[in-house]
Amino acid sequence: MVKIAVMGDYDSIYGFAALGLTIFPVDTDKTEEAAKTLRNLAENDFGVIYITESLAADLEKEISRYEGRLTPAIILIPGVRGNTGAGVLQVKKSVEQAVGSDILFGNDE
Repeated sequence: MVKIAVMGDYDSIYGFAALGLTIFPVDTDKTEEAAKTLRNLAENDFGVIYITESLAADLEKEISRYEGRLTPAIILIPGVRGNTGAGVLQVKKSVEQAVGSDILFGNDE
């Protein structure tokens, strides 16, 4: 069975535990510790990993290791400090790859 994880600062992710998801609070000042947590999740049957946008910004290099792979699916979510737009851009990029064009704005960018 595929497991789902949520990573980020505690205030942003604690509510996901009520939904039955496994949460992994990470101190955003400890990037190497967060990268290690992400690697451990990816190697231990977590098929979907939600990461707050602010944490994902610090883990770009680590997250890029999993691009193009079927699992884990790494999905950016806004944190308590708000939406940076990174999650929307990630979805837009994925749709462009799947469809071959930008379905929202066309190809005239």
